[in-house]
Amino acid sequence: MGALHKGHISLVRQAAEENSHVFVSVYVNPTQFGVNEDLDSYPKTWDSDMAQLKELDEELEKSGKGRIDAVFAPTTKTMYPTLPPDSTLPGTGSFVTITPLANLLEGQSRPVFFRGVATVCTKLFNIVEPERVYFGQKDVQQTVIIKRMVQDFHMNTEVRIGPTERESDGLAMSSRNVYLGERRRKTGIVLSVALGAARAAYEMGKTNRDDILALAWDITNMMNIGQDELPVEKQAQFEVDYISLADPDTLEEVETVDPKKGAILSGAIKMLPLEATVDGEKLGLGNDKVPVRLIDNLILKPKA
Repeated sequence: MGALHKGHISLVRQAAEENSHVFVSVYVNPTQFGVNEDLDSYPKTWDSDMAQLKELDEELEKSGKGRIDAVFAPTTKTMYPTLPPDSTLPGTGSFVTITPLANLLEGQSRPVFFRGVATVCTKLFNIVEPERVYFGQKDVQQTVIIKRMVQDFHMNTEVRIGPTERESDGLAMSSRNVYLGERRRKTGIVLSVALGAARAAYEMGKTNRDDILALAWDITNMMNIGQDELPVEKQAQFEVDYISLADPDTLEEVETVDPKKGAILSGAIKMLPLEATVDGEKLGLGNDKVPVRLIDNLILKPKA
């Protein structure tokens, strides 16, 4: 959806390594935003996006690998030719729904999100007819849903998944990170730290749900308490939406991890707007008044 960062660029680079011709779609899809979500304020950085892709294409030319043939940046009238996009439920229009996967995790808090994702990806796949499509691991539920969609609808494309790209402190790269000023940005790593602690428990031999997730909840709870104890002009409050331990195929919550299958650890937090700022403070896009939803995940790999 534009606002490209190193995570997106890594996917384009992966595509160029595995294909001779690469197409990049840039489209902020309205149907995956709820009625009260941040569609209007979603970052749009066309010039920066094109500069990054041009720089990458020049790099690819020297390497002798695949090249970026085109950027597909359609209008909404092109993508929704008969009716305007609708983000209400049940909504009017032509939609693709992948249930029950789309009703879990992110789907519980954002009920139209994956309907919009599946619909726009179906449209993109039909228009471009790609041999392979590339998605990032950071949006793990999205990757599972797209794989299911391709399988169920007999789409002639291969779904390839690239690893999550992270900032130096572990924060998963996201287009929405530009909303985070220095204070919220520092607190936002709580999710990646919490999931890392849970993964460590699994790697030490824990398979029970409570044993794996206990450390994650301890970290988020302690961070919340710590924020409450700060003066308001230093707080960066957040709310935990969920921390999940789920089956890698169905995304259903599991009580015990099957060592032969592994599991998916994932979570979501909402960084709340700052209640007070101070002069000279480094603020994010929108002056840290925009709530920011952060998601992340780690894969618990099967054990021999």
